[in-house]
Amino acid sequence: MRRGGALMSSAPRQIAPDATNRLIALEVLRFVSAFAILIFHYRHFFYVSDQPVGLVPERLPLYGVLSAFYESGPFGVWIFWCISGFIFFWKYRDAIAGGTVSGRQFFVLRFSRLYPLHFVTLLMVALLQSAYFNLHRCFFVYQSNDPWHFLAQLFLASEWQGTQDLSFNGPIWSVSVEVLVYLWFFLMLRATRSWWLNVAIVVLCLDNVLQGSNRQLLLCLAFFNIGGLAAIARQAVGGSRYRRAIETSAMIAAAVIPPLAVVMLGDRLANVAFPLFLAYTPILLFCLSRNITMPRWAQATIEAAGNMTYSSYLLHFPIQLSIMIGFTIAGRPVPVYSGALLTIYVLTTLCLSYLTFRCFEAPAQRFIRSAFRRDVPSREVLTPASSA
Repeated sequence: MRRGGALMSSAPRQIAPDATNRLIALEVLRFVSAFAILIFHYRHFFYVSDQPVGLVPERLPLYGVLSAFYESGPFGVWIFWCISGFIFFWKYRDAIAGGTVSGRQFFVLRFSRLYPLHFVTLLMVALLQSAYFNLHRCFFVYQSNDPWHFLAQLFLASEWQGTQDLSFNGPIWSVSVEVLVYLWFFLMLRATRSWWLNVAIVVLCLDNVLQGSNRQLLLCLAFFNIGGLAAIARQAVGGSRYRRAIETSAMIAAAVIPPLAVVMLGDRLANVAFPLFLAYTPILLFCLSRNITMPRWAQATIEAAGNMTYSSYLLHFPIQLSIMIGFTIAGRPVPVYSGALLTIYVLTTLCLSYLTFRCFEAPAQRFIRSAFRRDVPSREVLTPASSA
């Protein structure tokens, strides 16, 4: 169109349409859980050998804002396990039960997702712990750094005996447990799709834990299976005429349970943390797994944050170890109560995690899966990071 001697384009400006994603809110929860673990492990900077020295929690940087993370970080692992169960049952339940996904496909996908970064960080920590030992005559935080424990970590088997004798890159313990649960998950679905088996396993694990068993495998099985039940419930509710009533009830429960638990239990809250989280987390996942529409750039940002969680989980300890070695070589005390140290530690971990996923994890996944090109997809729609 020509107007006033100038050529005016009548074509409308192209705007990227909003994207809808049912699981995007789980990525947010995944990132928050990983962040909680980063903050909780800030206390590692106080460690001399395997014990913190001089730690006064109330003096930790930004304690007033981050106190929940400083005190409750370990619960992030439980949430990770529950999210993994939700996504695995959501994505693989019908495919494995129906034979669409073979055992070879499933385990190659898991291996390519978990092992490359684990292998690299294991070697990294082994070298850094050797340097730290030469400076201090002891290891940093995790003391069982011998050939036997290295071999166990090499095969992701460090927690298979259930003793939680942490070594080398200690946080990998939760992945070691979850690997066993993956095997159970695949074999179970090849035998039956019955959700009653999930219920039976959750009840059995809950009973054993309440009876005093502290085996992490039982905790992981419980959270993984109850996360799976949340996914099964979400799929079942999708076509129900009572969907709105069920979703409303779940949202009310998700909003009411936390403050009610604090008021009613008070100082006893820590004593019932396991059954409380076991009951509450699947309700939260059910509520969050709704279709959410947002601009594509926002969805891409959230997905990038979610993709960083596994990297941050495995990188934060070698980063801490490197910082400690650096201060020792410089002959300066570690400013443990400094907000600057907290900022450097968190930002370094997050930035390196983003780069690691982009430049190492994703290419390594594609490389490994390309070797099994015929029946193993090069990408997964949503790959849950392990606890992390």
